[in-house]
Amino acid sequence: MLAPNSELPKLKMPRILIGSLLAIVLGASSVQASDTKVVMQTSSGDITIELDQSHAPKTVQNFLRYVAEQHFDGTVVYRVVPGFVIQAGSYEADGRSRDVHEPIPLEANNGLANLRGTIAMARTDPDTATAEFFINLEDNHNLDHHAGDSGNSTGYAVFGRVVSGMEVVDRIAAVPLGGVGPFPSQAPIKPITILRISVVP
Repeated sequence: MLAPNSELPKLKMPRILIGSLLAIVLGASSVQASDTKVVMQTSSGDITIELDQSHAPKTVQNFLRYVAEQHFDGTVVYRVVPGFVIQAGSYEADGRSRDVHEPIPLEANNGLANLRGTIAMARTDPDTATAEFFINLEDNHNLDHHAGDSGNSTGYAVFGRVVSGMEVVDRIAAVPLGGVGPFPSQAPIKPITILRISVVP
């Protein structure tokens, strides 16, 4: 037999359902925020990259600002080192570089490793990264943050990974070299153009 307050479960059910729905919605929002994808359309094919905002928020924000400004569109892959990386960012086919924003803080101590297919920021000294980035062709652990570095001055900040089009990356890595740019001996003879980078809706 039901107790006199048997109606209470009917009142609690909507609250439970609402709470569950809110959790699902909020959870979905957080996934969408951390799993932003971009498509890099190149003259050699398309590369889809998933950005890791949860581990590298400042780096992802910086990259997406350049994407929104169409900074990368029309630039080239200006450095190819087989078995290591391909690099791009601000250089055009004639070797001229585009203006960039102020450097961003180094986020290399984010727990992400420079594994094959990951994308990371190129730099000279710590806290000097702007718009130059590279995709790892192999597991390059020598580029990772050093475990004993408490000052966060070592390593190259990984901020995403290729989820589709790694065969395009490998195709680019196999082109003849000896072109124009900041690394002439490592520049493709025939320019590999980044036609456009855009956020996947």
